[in-house]
Amino acid sequence: MTTTDESTTGTHTTLRGKVALVTGGSRGIGAATAVRLAREGADVAVTYVNGKDAADEVVRAIEALGRRAVALRADSGDPDEAVGAVGRTAETLGGLDVLVNNAGIGVLGPLEGLALADVDRVLAVNVRGVFLASRAAAARMGTGGRIITIGSCMAQRVPGPGGTLYATSKSALIGLTKALARELGPRGITANIVHPGPIDTDMNPANGPYAPGQAEMTALGRFGTAEEVASTVAYLAAADYVTGTEFAVDGGHAA
Repeated sequence: MTTTDESTTGTHTTLRGKVALVTGGSRGIGAATAVRLAREGADVAVTYVNGKDAADEVVRAIEALGRRAVALRADSGDPDEAVGAVGRTAETLGGLDVLVNNAGIGVLGPLEGLALADVDRVLAVNVRGVFLASRAAAARMGTGGRIITIGSCMAQRVPGPGGTLYATSKSALIGLTKALARELGPRGITANIVHPGPIDTDMNPANGPYAPGQAEMTALGRFGTAEEVASTVAYLAAADYVTGTEFAVDGGHAA
């Protein structure tokens, strides 16, 4: 049995003994969340589609904290893979206590320019994949289970044209979260959703060409960090009496 010194690894005991799955956990908010949950004591699985090297790097960071980790290739837009990632996590790490539905895609542009394939793909990943993974996870969770979904500030406020499809997909997750909270509450399982605002990631860098306008839309006038979102997810992973709730980590984007 391997023991670790928390004073040197920087881990805590909030989630000691728990197993978490973070979909889309190879970069950005997903990667920061996976590492943060490990710091709180959880063993963590992350899924990826194309970023194997990045996912492996997240695994190494988690293992350096003294926790177990695994990277699983799984496309959340594929029903079998979305469900399969839940089962593979439980089989590899010995159960599942926390599901973070982070994987998502965005197709932005004028309404009339959106192809049917765009609609199908965005809804498959952002809505159907979340529904299927949550259902599969709930079937394996006992009292204390946590389902945390990453939404978007655009589900609360759409500041301009071009975001119809993306906002539709993220808004659907609010209803899903509230319904899950009602259905799973009697079993002691909570469900919550976190709405990030403009967050500094490789997909939307704070020094990118559209960043100044996004920052101006927030009350704080700046981009957030992936770690700021991850800290809210970590809180919800440990919270007992919080469910069916939306948490905006958006710098006041919706204010």
